[in-house]
Amino acid sequence: MKHIYNQGKDSAKPTLLLLHGTGGNELDLLPLAGRIDDEASVLSVRGNVVENGMPRFFRRLAEGVFDEEDLIFRTKELNQFLDDAAEKYNFDRDNIIAVGYSNGANIAASLLFHYQNALKGAILHHPMVPRKGIELPDLSGKSVFVAAGTNDPICSPMESKELQSLLERAKAKVDLHWENKGHQLTAEEVDAAAQWYRRGGN
Repeated sequence: MKHIYNQGKDSAKPTLLLLHGTGGNELDLLPLAGRIDDEASVLSVRGNVVENGMPRFFRRLAEGVFDEEDLIFRTKELNQFLDDAAEKYNFDRDNIIAVGYSNGANIAASLLFHYQNALKGAILHHPMVPRKGIELPDLSGKSVFVAAGTNDPICSPMESKELQSLLERAKAKVDLHWENKGHQLTAEEVDAAAQWYRRGGN
């Protein structure tokens, strides 16, 4: 997968896995990593699917309707990529925190839904529930920050609460942060995520 890896100053810190939104690329979220932890290593990945010229992490059938088969395949592909990248760049595979926005947050949530040890934790900006009706792995010890918009036309508040509930039922610790905004990624929610991380959300 096309990506950027920046070695951090402190190898004991988590590696921040950056996952962009639809139409973004591996450069998009680099400023977020600096605001969350400027000493951590950063692995920023570009989605392998292209929709109308826009990179994404998995296919969809329509707005808000995921291609489930492709989602499962791409989640496995990303999990394998993380295994390979940890070996190549010599970072701790068990100490990865995903930072995803929109489509990137969805694939990060899908990693949590499908693989017990894919991530140590996650910062999810405007995620949806990746799959319904499946049993999640035991996520004890994982911490997840979810930023949601009360007026988000793509991801309804009900969906955000459902995601929180599913993750908590799998024993993850979830902080749900609300902005009185739509689907855009706001400076306020990035600051809230950074504060959560510094409080030990990681």
